[in-house]
Amino acid sequence: MLNRQQAPDFKQVSAINFIQPQKAALDNGIPVFTIYSGEQDLVRIEFIFHNVNWNPEKPLQAIATSTLLNNGTKKLSAKQIAEQIDFYGAFFQTEYAQDQSSVTLYTLNKHLSSVLPIVKDILSNSEFPQQELDLYIQNQKQKLMVNLQKNDILSRKEFAHALFGDTAYGVDIQLQHYDALKREDLLNYFKAAYVPNNCTIVVSGKFDEKSFNLLNAVVGSDWEESNSTKNVFNFTAGEKLSIYKERPEAIQSAIRIGRLAVNRKHKDFAGLQILNCVLGGYFGSRLMANIREDKGYTYGIGSGISSLQDAGYFFISTEVGADVCSNALIEIYKEIDLLRNELVGEEELALVRNYMLGSMLGSLENVFSHADKFKNIYFSGLDYDYYDNYIQTVKSITAEEIKAMANKYLTPEDFTEVVVGKK
Repeated sequence: MLNRQQAPDFKQVSAINFIQPQKAALDNGIPVFTIYSGEQDLVRIEFIFHNVNWNPEKPLQAIATSTLLNNGTKKLSAKQIAEQIDFYGAFFQTEYAQDQSSVTLYTLNKHLSSVLPIVKDILSNSEFPQQELDLYIQNQKQKLMVNLQKNDILSRKEFAHALFGDTAYGVDIQLQHYDALKREDLLNYFKAAYVPNNCTIVVSGKFDEKSFNLLNAVVGSDWEESNSTKNVFNFTAGEKLSIYKERPEAIQSAIRIGRLAVNRKHKDFAGLQILNCVLGGYFGSRLMANIREDKGYTYGIGSGISSLQDAGYFFISTEVGADVCSNALIEIYKEIDLLRNELVGEEELALVRNYMLGSMLGSLENVFSHADKFKNIYFSGLDYDYYDNYIQTVKSITAEEIKAMANKYLTPEDFTEVVVGKK
């Protein structure tokens, strides 16, 4: 009989294998990285563009351009684009992130010849019709007004702006920024950013030589270039900053605490991820055990590390009952203090090792996941040695090294603390 009171034995993950891409280039110089999987007739093609020409006076240029990219070209209306993509059972999406913007196509391989010309038309001939821009502005202003009533979103905005100021990482978007959006701004940004010399293509799925030749024929020529400047930001950590936005009627208070740290390029990044996991990086973490399970102050609390192109940051985030906000803050700093002054026990460290290695292994569930892992390192200027180092660090890091990492990075005197609600 199975004894359900006894936890099952676990084994540490011994090896994790990554599918590495094959590199080629189109006739116009666009690099193409292909991670091949021929089991299903499905392919994902990502056109990835660095964000460029940052202008704090026009902070919505890149975001609005990405969102409205498929809303009409010289040949096709937004409705026609959607209908033609849907006809072939394909899926098309645009996405803006803080460092890059992407255009992604999912399609059956057999329909590539039909859908790729539509994508090429979008990438080279988008027009950003005024009526679509007006509708976007109206909808986004309404959404922003709703979001400004949410403590959690306000705390995120305040925290990001405190760390990164008026850059693409931290600009505090207001209603007047939407009112200032002009169609000409979107057209100018489109011509500067969505060009071959600013493009990388990452393909995953069933994509053979015939498919590559088709991609080259459609996308590899007849596309203007530009002399745009890739966004580059510089940040320095400041002294402790406390931001309190009181909302007298709040039932819950949003808390966000953290600081500038390191990104994926730094040798400490893997060790910092392990420290983060112990503190608040998974459901069994210390913050969850204390503030949710023991004290009952919140439904959830966690910490994380974000790696950006020009910065990295550590954060703790939660929403707690307004009447226990001060107590929750005390307990958060107490858990930080314990990590700075006491060694993590071997049993807890073993659990964290297995969780992190298991999560890494579980995240490689399909060919698209392998492509995502490649993008993480490629756009950070790294190679697959990064993952080897990460795995080795997780397996070998000591409690003493974790304590040293805590004293280096979990320094309350350097934290930005944001509370929105009531203390």
